[in-house]
Amino acid sequence: MNYKEFLEKLKHIFLKFWRSDDSKVSLVRDVVVALFLVLIILTALWTYTGQWFGAPMVAIESGSMMHQNEPFGRFGTINAGDMVLLVKINKKSDITTQIDRDPNNYYYGDFGDVIVYRPYGDYDRDQIIHRAMCWIDYNENDKTFTVEGYGLYNVTSITIPDLGLNNYIPNPPHSGYITKGDNPVTNDRADQSPGGICDQPIKVEWVSGKARCELPWIGTLNLIFNDFTSGKSTLGNVPQDCIISLIILIIILISIPISLDIYGYYKDKKKIKT
Repeated sequence: MNYKEFLEKLKHIFLKFWRSDDSKVSLVRDVVVALFLVLIILTALWTYTGQWFGAPMVAIESGSMMHQNEPFGRFGTINAGDMVLLVKINKKSDITTQIDRDPNNYYYGDFGDVIVYRPYGDYDRDQIIHRAMCWIDYNENDKTFTVEGYGLYNVTSITIPDLGLNNYIPNPPHSGYITKGDNPVTNDRADQSPGGICDQPIKVEWVSGKARCELPWIGTLNLIFNDFTSGKSTLGNVPQDCIISLIILIIILISIPISLDIYGYYKDKKKIKT
């Protein structure tokens, strides 16, 4: 069998499989198509985010990034129950901070990148999604800190009242990001302030990625499953209007194939009558 004959035989087998009316073959075909589509979607997500064979998106569990007086559905900001893609970062310059005020980096209702990080780089702790507010540079030679965005140069301690930092000295001292949630009710201070989530600046290697492309409401389904399996109670953090929006979305998605089936049924019935 030469090369052309082999291709013709392969094509014949494929067409026979693809056009078969056998119920078992149809089931296998549907499964193969579904898996192929999933692979295409995952490959696209992995390519965009750079998170190869990792989790390219996360479900938001808390309301720490919520904004006040958001419209119904809260599209465009990060809320509990949303899903966000995580773009991998490799170096400091991959992240723009809030204090930079870069008009080309305005995400989820404010300037600067929203990052997902593990406090202290501890993989046993839940990840945090907060905004990168500024970068602290630590000079090991003279044991001083510089925060250019706030006009602090070669200081022995850091005081930024807007972030709740007063004579702040990282321990152990190192460079990193100061982070803070957008929600003014639950996050009126930086994570590194006294009693905060992580009292050390966030190192680049602690960052899982920066948030991009919000998928509103969909993550609520993930929260329901996690609450059921882990005993958490994160579903209560999802705003009521987001739950209503998700229910409306599900109804629409279910209605589309049902409507098409009904249309096809009456169309075929009309043909039989004529």
